[in-house]
Amino acid sequence: QVQLVESGGGLVQAGGSLRLSCAASGVTFSHNDMNWYRQAPGKQRELVAAVGSGGSTNYADFVKGRFTISRDNAKNTVYMQIYSLKPEDTAVYYCNIKRPILPTGWRSGTEYWGQGTQVTVSS
Repeated sequence: QVQLVESGGGLVQAGGSLRLSCAASGVTFSHNDMNWYRQAPGKQRELVAAVGSGGSTNYADFVKGRFTISRDNAKNTVYMQIYSLKPEDTAVYYCNIKRPILPTGWRSGTEYWGQGTQVTVSS
């Protein structure tokens, strides 16, 4: 059973920082790309950052150097460090894995999401 569990969100003042974590289970973590999305109130969910199985990273243009995605394969965990938080960063942040490679060696045909972690930035 594939599970993604996010943590680390909270209420912070503008200019502060947070580190979000996502613990994955039920997948061969080191073989899978991992993604962070966010969804602000009244807006569509959007991709924030991605880290490949080999450690390569990609970021949305709006990140502008304030977000750092990383992974620890020994802990089956992906992180996202967010610096210089702005009120417009307020959103629910979701961990995502697309069609993961399972411990059986087969690739799932399903996309999985965590339950999300709320980040609220006050001005």
